[in-house]
Amino acid sequence: MSPGVEIRPVRQGDLEALVPLNNAAVPAVNALRRQDFERFAALVPYFRVAVLGDAAVGMMIALGPGVDYDSPNYRWFERRYDGFLYVDRIVVDPAARSAGIGAQLYADLAAAARDGGVPRLACEVNLRPANDRSLRFHERLGFRGVGTQDTENGSKTVQLMIRELDET
Repeated sequence: MSPGVEIRPVRQGDLEALVPLNNAAVPAVNALRRQDFERFAALVPYFRVAVLGDAAVGMMIALGPGVDYDSPNYRWFERRYDGFLYVDRIVVDPAARSAGIGAQLYADLAAAARDGGVPRLACEVNLRPANDRSLRFHERLGFRGVGTQDTENGSKTVQLMIRELDET
């Protein structure tokens, strides 16, 4: 655990700070606007922020099945699995990386999933353009590849991954 970091539900006052945090992580995640974060805040069951002092140093957004969300990666999992929380994005401020914040966010998500009776977590990691750091991170957390797919008219390839919660 990273000392002094609080993982809590996102608040309206956090949204403005999350836009540059998120967009600094492109191409690992897609760029978003404040309106996108407002929609997520109203739509998803899991939207948490990691705060150190007064600063947002990380965030995670996850969706369960049945959400009106037009993402080919989300839809891939929705077609194949009944129960899951799909991590649409996890972002940690580069200055705070390797401090355990990403692992804390995933631990919080896993606890929320277990509390809600959700059996697995799902995510994708870019293979093209390569995000080797993220792939290694997710594998260390117990995720395993279950498929690949090309997105964005073939400009990206992703590794689709799950983590069964009863295995951990």
